[in-house]
Amino acid sequence: MTSGMRITWTLAGSGWADCTLEDHQTKVELTASYISDAPEELLTAVARLVAGETETRAQFEAEPTAYRWIFYREGEDTWIRVLELRDGSDHDNKGTEIWSSQLSIHQLARAVIRCFDEVAQTDGESGYRGKWGEHFPRTELEALRRLWRTHRHPQDR
Repeated sequence: MTSGMRITWTLAGSGWADCTLEDHQTKVELTASYISDAPEELLTAVARLVAGETETRAQFEAEPTAYRWIFYREGEDTWIRVLELRDGSDHDNKGTEIWSSQLSIHQLARAVIRCFDEVAQTDGESGYRGKWGEHFPRTELEALRRLWRTHRHPQDR
């Protein structure tokens, strides 16, 4: 099990964001375009895992490339795979795995919540909308935060 993961979401220009994933072994950079609901998909996928789903997905469109996140959960453990695809409609088997990691559901939820808390603090919600072109994903972030608080063990608090 890795010691953790850090996710950074940086608004790179009008309608574009760079997402960096890193742990003690690997660092990768993904791009996301506002043509998809990338932040909402990521927050919702992790919330679904926290709530008990065993497999869920999110996808970032990078026109024409896409980055597909595939999450698996068993007990308190999660496995994450990120695939780079030439086209967002491609099947998983056409993708190239550029990231994989294993960590607890609580480490994953904490990393995603911290990521978007940092975005809100750095850019502000109006600055986010000005750069991304859509509203800050406050509803999805708070839904994930509530689920995480409800489902985590006392030692994780």
